[in-house]
Amino acid sequence: MDILPFGLYGVNKLSRRMNRVEQAFKQEIAEIIEREIKDPRIGFVTVTGVEISSDLRHGKVYVSIFGNEEEIENTIEGLRSATGFVKRHLGERLRLRFMPELEFIHENISERAVDLTGKIRTVINEDELFHEK
Repeated sequence: MDILPFGLYGVNKLSRRMNRVEQAFKQEIAEIIEREIKDPRIGFVTVTGVEISSDLRHGKVYVSIFGNEEEIENTIEGLRSATGFVKRHLGERLRLRFMPELEFIHENISERAVDLTGKIRTVINEDELFHEK
């Protein structure tokens, strides 16, 4: 077994650290949105994921928003206007050298679920056809 440059047996220590950082960001941002932001435009929001660049300069915050199209747009607008507020509170909670620029991205989980279900059905059907022969 070879020891690879980023850790023992191919386990990348940097990616494990980034995973922990992203999870901390996800938890803290969700709490800030739920408890600290008082913007009436922001409706029911779930933080579904966070991706932080390895240099900690940029971050994407994926959110699922319950509501119609207008409520979703208003919530995204409210989140984008609260970005500085969120960053300031993150800075107080997380001790990092750099605080990334945050971008809130609406992620429609129900569309993804329907798409994934369709793909699974396609694979099952192809598998059944293959085994029939």
